[in-house]
Amino acid sequence: MPPPIDDNGRGAATFSFLAGGGECGDLIATRDWAQTTLGPLDDWPQSLRTATAVLLRSPVPIVMLWGEDGVMLYNDAYSLFAGGRHPELLGSRVREGWPEVADFNDHVMKVGLAGGTLHYKDQELTLYRHGRAEQVFMNLDYSPVLSESGEPAGVICFLADTSEGVRSERALRDSEARLRELNETLEAQVAARGAERDRLWRLSQDMLARADYSGMMSAVSPAWTQVLGWSEAELLARGYGTFMHPEDMPGTLASIAAMGETHLPARFENRISTRDGGWKHIEWTVAPEPDGVNFIAVGRDLSYAKAREAELALAQDALRQSQKMEAMGSLTGGVAHDFNNLLTPIIGSLDLLMRKGVGSERERRLIDGALQSAERAKTLVQRLLAFARRQPLQSTAVDVARLVDGLVELLGSTLGPMIDLRVDVAADLPPAKADPNQLEMALLNLAVNARDAMPDGGTLTVKATRESVRSEDPAGIRRGHYVRICVEDTGAGMDETTLRRATEPFFSTKGIGKGTGLGLSMVHGLAAQLGGGLSIDSTPGLGTTIALWLPISLTGIESDEPVSEAPTPVKALGVALLVDDEELVRISTADMLIDLGYEVVEATSAEIAVQFIENGLNPDVVVTDHLMPGMSGAQLARLLKVDRPDLPVLIVSGYAEADGIDPDIARLTKPFRNAELATSLAALVPGTSE
Repeated sequence: MPPPIDDNGRGAATFSFLAGGGECGDLIATRDWAQTTLGPLDDWPQSLRTATAVLLRSPVPIVMLWGEDGVMLYNDAYSLFAGGRHPELLGSRVREGWPEVADFNDHVMKVGLAGGTLHYKDQELTLYRHGRAEQVFMNLDYSPVLSESGEPAGVICFLADTSEGVRSERALRDSEARLRELNETLEAQVAARGAERDRLWRLSQDMLARADYSGMMSAVSPAWTQVLGWSEAELLARGYGTFMHPEDMPGTLASIAAMGETHLPARFENRISTRDGGWKHIEWTVAPEPDGVNFIAVGRDLSYAKAREAELALAQDALRQSQKMEAMGSLTGGVAHDFNNLLTPIIGSLDLLMRKGVGSERERRLIDGALQSAERAKTLVQRLLAFARRQPLQSTAVDVARLVDGLVELLGSTLGPMIDLRVDVAADLPPAKADPNQLEMALLNLAVNARDAMPDGGTLTVKATRESVRSEDPAGIRRGHYVRICVEDTGAGMDETTLRRATEPFFSTKGIGKGTGLGLSMVHGLAAQLGGGLSIDSTPGLGTTIALWLPISLTGIESDEPVSEAPTPVKALGVALLVDDEELVRISTADMLIDLGYEVVEATSAEIAVQFIENGLNPDVVVTDHLMPGMSGAQLARLLKVDRPDLPVLIVSGYAEADGIDPDIARLTKPFRNAELATSLAALVPGTSE
């Protein structure tokens, strides 16, 4: 970072006596001194410049009080002593800079400007360096600074903070006083302290030891056995270096040797072996004994703290991975939305050709094949939206046998050639209550987990049976009738610890970047939302069976076969205002509405639709896209509800989610066929179903 400069572009480099003067030299160079008794820097006398240059380059704290006002100039070492008062203190009058010791400094200025010197040893002053009162002890040496005329023009102070030494000395005196007091009642106190020490020695959870510099321990507390498993005899029979991890031993022994030379306590961490062959991280505080031969060591087991740190790191990695998945989900959802917009005119046009009976028998077969492929693409998009979490849970009666059969091809390509896929679905299986898209994603998740558990290949079996639970199941499955879908693998299996945590969010046994730890938790959440449950049975080395329990649906399975309608006479139904920014989607939807008997007025945006109505258009129904530039379909519907509360509005969207759409507004998901549009309008506009 370049040194600061003043408004005239001048810095410390401009003034040679400030160059190399550190931070304070830079501050002096940029300060406006014209408002002080010192005057502009250009006018400073040589005596002031010389004294300033000397103090700025000194490594010890020096402050100079210049002139009758005692304007303060000091170096970087003194700025550290000044604490929170710096940098405002620089250039201030000493009486205003240190108001709490104004009388003391008045005396200093009086003596110094008279040509005298002062020396104080361990001078006690109460200063407010950090916004609070603190007791400070200092050695202070004051001398006058002479001007060019030989008269005192300022006072310079060499300062040494002796607070720590004074406090240590006082503490030492207090200790000596206590020692004298102790000696007076030595026998009783020795017994009491000895009992207390023995009690602490026995009960302390920290590992306490007395050892010598030659490498042997002479005493260890019971905590050593509790933490490491070694007996007292084993610990005292071997050198303490032999218990250290080979990588940590050199640094640990060097720290102990340095303590023996400096006679100062030391702190460090290392790994100590346990009797069962493991290692534990231990934090040590060691202090020398006065005899110069022995020292005391206090060790604290860091295993719990290290485990928490590792768990935190795993959680952070899992969070980052889930954020990646969220970003991929958003991208997938956006692509699926655009794909739905592309499918809408394709399905609509093919549906129209089918219903009109256009072409020869061969051509109609080709049109029907194209329509079936488009419907498969629609199903694929629904799976993408389910993966991106862009579809709300929509439970319905699901034909599990048909759903599993439709997934076989996708599962086969996902599992790869090394895994044998088997399907066993019971005959006459009742419909299950589920969301088909979410159920497909759940089964795909379970299959991927099973594949990862069989890196060398194996067998994956998908089974579906009808089951009844007569009493509360150990896995938490409530009484009732269910369709149970099992995904069985012949993989590595899970131990009890992994099994207990299998459905926890972010828990994963896969490596970093290979899983989010969300798959099983999402499947578990899906089953719970539907009123069912999830059970896991696993044996290490034999494989895992995960069962998804889905309630039997009380309603029948609705047919989703394509409806081929014969052309019917068109009945005039009124004016439909169609709003969509996608031209191909708008054209296809307009043809459907015309085929249903509407006169269609097209608008490329919600704003244009509002202008049409304001200019006199009186539509019988409004069909609008949801996500458009500017005003959205939901916003248009709310506006029309205020001005035209009886005007029916149908929102169509490439997304299946209802975010931003009022629950009382009718919705239709893209892509759709003529019959689906007709059904939605029939429920919305009176008289259209006749």
